[in-house]
Amino acid sequence: MNALISAGRVLTGPRGAHLTDGAVLVRGGVIAEVGPRTDLETRTAPGIPRFAYPGATLLPGLIDAHVHLALDAGPDPVSALCAADDTTVILGMAGRALQLLGTGVTTARDLGDRNGLALRMRGEIAGGGLPGPRILAAGTPLTGPGGHCWFLGGEVEGADALREMVRRNAESGVDVIKVMATGGGITKGGPPIWQAQFTTDELRIVVDEAHAAGLPVAAHAHGTEGIAAAVTAGVSTIEHCTWMAQGGFQESAELVDAIVEQGIRVCPAASPDWRGFAERFGPERAKEMFDRLGWMSRRGARLIAGTDAGVSRAVFDDFVSSLEFFEYIGFSPTEIVDAATIEAAEGLGIADDTGLLRAGYRADLLVVDGNPLDDLQALRRIRLVMAAGCPYITESATPDQMLRLVCGS
Repeated sequence: MNALISAGRVLTGPRGAHLTDGAVLVRGGVIAEVGPRTDLETRTAPGIPRFAYPGATLLPGLIDAHVHLALDAGPDPVSALCAADDTTVILGMAGRALQLLGTGVTTARDLGDRNGLALRMRGEIAGGGLPGPRILAAGTPLTGPGGHCWFLGGEVEGADALREMVRRNAESGVDVIKVMATGGGITKGGPPIWQAQFTTDELRIVVDEAHAAGLPVAAHAHGTEGIAAAVTAGVSTIEHCTWMAQGGFQESAELVDAIVEQGIRVCPAASPDWRGFAERFGPERAKEMFDRLGWMSRRGARLIAGTDAGVSRAVFDDFVSSLEFFEYIGFSPTEIVDAATIEAAEGLGIADDTGLLRAGYRADLLVVDGNPLDDLQALRRIRLVMAAGCPYITESATPDQMLRLVCGS
């Protein structure tokens, strides 16, 4: 669709760069122009629908860098997934994608599903068959025999099996290769969360095969040994990065410096229920773990926003609660907005067409009441979400706005 959308504040770049009384012109799902409202209004054809939000902020759509659409965020999402057929699962995924969109998420990176369901969801949304955010899909994550998330079908052992699984995923059209470098919390009977599942040489095989196919690698890594192997192998992102070791934690300044030098992004994948997790895990232990992420950031590591949505209590409709985790570890609201937009886009390799309001970029837009650069809670007061030029109508939209958005030129 085509539309001229104006707001009292338009975020035009990182670190809080903005226009006062600005506007964005959208044509055919792409941003055509960004500039002062009066200039764009003068140059825009009379028949183009116009939407004014004078007390609001217009910013890029948000990016959730770590979700699992196939999981339902219930008390036992793994059992629920294993008991359901693919038709049931993908119907649930469609609803969860819509929940993400309703929170202002216009891009979501799905880091593990079964049978290519996230790829199917990606195609349906991109083709206009379903509403939802842009999906970046990892397909089947690689894991060891009986390893973390083995139930998704990615058990591999040995160099040949690793190469074959990466090639199979690449041929299916995935956007990223996901590898479980360590154990994880939701896999009953699997290896301990801190334990490495692959050697450095094995992870290097995964990275080399992925790069040969033009794909980045995301490494699930809680344990320090697995983090070290992932960094040495040259992955693109590290998920969680909690520095766990047998019996405690074992951080490494040298490894953080290597993460910074190599430009590896870190996604803490903080659940919207991170405060509840802290209570269950133990407040003192949780603080010790959380503080390490703030320490990494202060050493120069670049953190990006993600929710781990789909695992128990990690719901799909409360992105802001996950962003509040960044406040806890010392980020300003401006830094948090960057972590959920341009920083995430750069970390996911899509900064050439999203993460900023810029001519030629996808029309991924979010309008919220208030100023999220001063108050993160403004991101809860959503007026409009637009993903690739397709509007999602919030309850605050008037019937006239709804009609013009859906039926406008």
